[in-house]
Amino acid sequence: MYSTCIFCQKPLGANEAIEQFPVGKRLVFDEARGRLWVVCRRCERWNLTPLDTRWEAIEECERAFHAARLRTSTDNIGLAKAPDGLDLIRIGKPLRPEFAAWRYGDQFGRRRRRTYMIGGGVILAFGAVAATSIGSLGGLWGNLPNIIRAMHSVNVKTHDGRVLKIRGAAFSQAKLTADNGTPTLRLKHKRREEVFEGEEAVRVVATLLPAVNFAGASQKTVDAAVKTLAHHGGSEGYLESLWAGKADALTKTTRKGVIKPVPLASLKGTAPITIEMALHEEQERRAIAGELHVLETAWKDAEEIAAIADDMFVPDETEALIQKMKREVNDPNTPT
Repeated sequence: MYSTCIFCQKPLGANEAIEQFPVGKRLVFDEARGRLWVVCRRCERWNLTPLDTRWEAIEECERAFHAARLRTSTDNIGLAKAPDGLDLIRIGKPLRPEFAAWRYGDQFGRRRRRTYMIGGGVILAFGAVAATSIGSLGGLWGNLPNIIRAMHSVNVKTHDGRVLKIRGAAFSQAKLTADNGTPTLRLKHKRREEVFEGEEAVRVVATLLPAVNFAGASQKTVDAAVKTLAHHGGSEGYLESLWAGKADALTKTTRKGVIKPVPLASLKGTAPITIEMALHEEQERRAIAGELHVLETAWKDAEEIAAIADDMFVPDETEALIQKMKREVNDPNTPT
């Protein structure tokens, strides 16, 4: 039984309430459609389970949900808390936009709140230093997104079996393009350019985007992204448009009329979370259509990667940025 998040390779935790599926601290189940997800409390992504025992687990989730005392619900979605602290979310028959808005609003909202907490901690940590100069406080606030992003890293497995630790500083250089309809991702890793194409590019981008979108999004932004997907007929239509170059989300035009790719960390508007949502849903669509081996492989890769690397660190780039801000505080005339 898999116990690691497909996306961030962190442990999903355990529960004692569901004997048939003792994995995870938040389970989402849809009895009518036979779907069971484990929500990673670290990256907030939904891990669709490809297990053969899911029907028994779903039935047990249904019984536990109705037995729980603490419960809030609408006509379509309900939340209950089991005695051991397990969150159970029961999906009824919501319309797709309603389900997507609820699902991703919760996901991106949690990221947003966590980012505020981390940002507040960074400000407090440097409060004594920043208090000596108003200018330094402004510089700290301006660099805050870069500091938090640099604290992340993502482990990805290549088609030839290598495990790459992609640091947060590389997100600003990672560029996704669609060359003749083929997704292509280029990024720097240890002073070497790594190139991923086709399905591998899609898989790696889907792994990177939760870290790129660490700051989450407001419900208004999530609703706009959901509408974009609906306009294209869902994730499949949106991605087809993206790879065909019909969407301008991945490029920008310079004043001289030159079209250049936009780094993942610099995607504008709703594009970054729309792409993340579309890639996530497309993976599930394929799995539900019968390609469960894709999920089996993803879970196994996640378990393997988790055994050899951790996805959080304080990189050299972060320390260098901190030291730079300290120098600016001591000497406001220090060149940038």
